[in-house]
Amino acid sequence: MELRGTSVFLDFDGTITSSDTGLHVLERLAPDTWRDVERRYLSGAIGSRECMVAQWELLPRDRDLVVAVTREVPLDPGFPALVDLLTSAGAEVTIVSDGYGFRAQEIAEQAGLPVLTNAIDWDRFTVVFPNGDDSCACAACGTCKQAPIRKAKRSGRRTMLVGDGASDAKAAEVADVVFAKAHLADWCREAGIPHRTFSDLTDLVAQLQGEEA
Repeated sequence: MELRGTSVFLDFDGTITSSDTGLHVLERLAPDTWRDVERRYLSGAIGSRECMVAQWELLPRDRDLVVAVTREVPLDPGFPALVDLLTSAGAEVTIVSDGYGFRAQEIAEQAGLPVLTNAIDWDRFTVVFPNGDDSCACAACGTCKQAPIRKAKRSGRRTMLVGDGASDAKAAEVADVVFAKAHLADWCREAGIPHRTFSDLTDLVAQLQGEEA
């Protein structure tokens, strides 16, 4: 696989992190009613934007607590090696997240990577969506992951998506190469979307190194 000239889009929750930071903070701090909202999202009854707003309202209005609990979720140990491999090979790497954003922004800054994600207005304690796309056919996602992939393709770049969850499904429909695990891998199989599976980022690094050799 030729990585030079490729735009790689890395999902954050459950891909760069070992598990979903949003679900972790909800499990730790929110009443169980958040699960009803999650079921509606996974069934397709509501989009991620509506889901996030409803679930965020269930959390205590305590920034320090919410941030501390979110940081309890470790990163995938293979993340630094993956970034090094991709960037040294000449790929452009962007983190794309449809989560609450603040943890993804923190990690992106540490890694020196651009990030497209939602954000929290801490003064109002509300979720804001600077990377939505109201022109998209669904316009229901907080962060539209299709938009940056389509933009990269228009500029003549090959595109790669690495993800694990429901928020990556629409992006998988338009990426040239898809690496998928967990729910996304199941969805790709059912939808007939060509993809490669991986178990964690260390496994992904090994696969990419094998192809570069």
